[in-house]
Amino acid sequence: MVKKQQRAPRRKESLSRDRIIEAAIELLDSNGEGGLTFRALSEHLATGAGTIYWHIANKSDLLIAACDTIIVKTAVSSVVGAAPGTTIRAFALGLFDAMEAHPWVGSALSRASGQLPIVRIVECIGQQIQALGVPSDAQWAVVSALLSYILGVGGQNAANSQFAREQGLDRANVLGELSGAWADLDPSEFSFARGIASSFREHDDREDFLAGIDLIVSGIELRWGD
Repeated sequence: MVKKQQRAPRRKESLSRDRIIEAAIELLDSNGEGGLTFRALSEHLATGAGTIYWHIANKSDLLIAACDTIIVKTAVSSVVGAAPGTTIRAFALGLFDAMEAHPWVGSALSRASGQLPIVRIVECIGQQIQALGVPSDAQWAVVSALLSYILGVGGQNAANSQFAREQGLDRANVLGELSGAWADLDPSEFSFARGIASSFREHDDREDFLAGIDLIVSGIELRWGD
């Protein structure tokens, strides 16, 4: 009886840097920054830590690479060759949505000053600022204002959303309680807060963020536009 020839086991595809980064993003999205360790990543990828270290130096390098991947995807989907002001609005809103979908991105970007993800954001905004006619001696100040607003407001919103999810808080209930508390403030001392208490209950964070971007961009266009 002729023995059947055993088929050689299929060779596994070599692990790439891109696949490691994708896996890191999956862990960050599910477990937060604290859940990203090289041991957890090794288990997730069913590989040894040495294979990962071949591509990634350390956790800081991995976080920067993960952020950069998110920023690249956001830029590709947001920057579509529209008018400069429209492009800035679309890119800013894309970053806001990215930080909402990946809450770790905001805090990671805040520690990535001068690193590639920040450079990409600065470059994308800066090119649009130049197209709007902002003079060279004012370009950094304008880009910096937009960058600070996007990372500050977007990052804080993502942190608030993450905290609410972790604590099992209902947004409508929280805003309702705050709105009621504001409505009960002393009218002689807090006339403005009392006046917006009812609208505060129904406000939309994404719309508020975009309204702020509109104010900045409209100011740029008014000062330097044709």
